[in-house]
Amino acid sequence: MPRITVTVDGVKYEEDVEPRLLLVHLLRERLGKTGTPVGCDTSNCGACTVMLDGKSVKSCSVLAVQADGCDVVTIEGLGVNGSMHPMQQAFHEEHALQCGYCTPGMVMAAIDLLRDDPDPSEERIRHGLEGNLCRCTGYCNIVRAVRRGAQEMGRAVTMP
Repeated sequence: MPRITVTVDGVKYEEDVEPRLLLVHLLRERLGKTGTPVGCDTSNCGACTVMLDGKSVKSCSVLAVQADGCDVVTIEGLGVNGSMHPMQQAFHEEHALQCGYCTPGMVMAAIDLLRDDPDPSEERIRHGLEGNLCRCTGYCNIVRAVRRGAQEMGRAVTMP
């Protein structure tokens, strides 16, 4: 069994993993990062989106062995000193969720979108979130939350 080293939310882990183990299952089942939900296991919904070396990926489409030596940030690793990340706060304030299942992936994808475009248009936000599905909302509040998060992150000192 391969042994990997991965840093998740700032903590370094060494794990023996089956070669076929998905990153999402390593995060949830071995490391207790249950904020990253398993949505579809086929990379269609985006609920399991995390940051892998600074880029958003659907963790159900990445093998744990592919994350060897990488830095992973989950939804649980975004906040600082018990405070929510500005994007998490924006989703809360704009009521950009109903059941909340897609929210972790949406937040992670939104943060990644803002790395390339810190002030995206509504069209750009909708395009940037295309790989993340919400089955409860009409996306209006999600788009509004991303705009608000972009404004707040523009004021923030650091981004993950």
